Amino acid sequence: MRKFLLSFALLGFIAATNLLITTQAAETKQATETKTVTLNVQNMTCALCPLTVRKSLEKVKGVIKAEASFDTKTATVTFDPAKTTVEALTKATADAGYPSKLKE
Repeated sequence: MRKFLLSFALLGFIAATNLLITTQAAETKQATETKTVTLNVQNMTCALCPLTVRKSLEKVKGVIKAEASFDTKTATVTFDPAKTTVEALTKATADAGYPSKLKE
């Protein structure tokens, strides 16, 4: 009977460990899924404008990285789509005085 209980406990431990590893792997996969988009940004008239655009994008929850270019009048944003949307990004730039739309 004692061997049976020990075997049963060992089996339960293995199953619990497997479940924990599977759950952690799923969470890691979900956390690493990001999206990168490029926005066409209007009203950038000087070399300091991209700084304002970048800072407005970085304030959006879920943004991982934001870069803005005066030369190309674009902003490239990497974000977690589970936390934010393209609409939230374009709203952030518009609220800063730089309307934008998704580059196609």
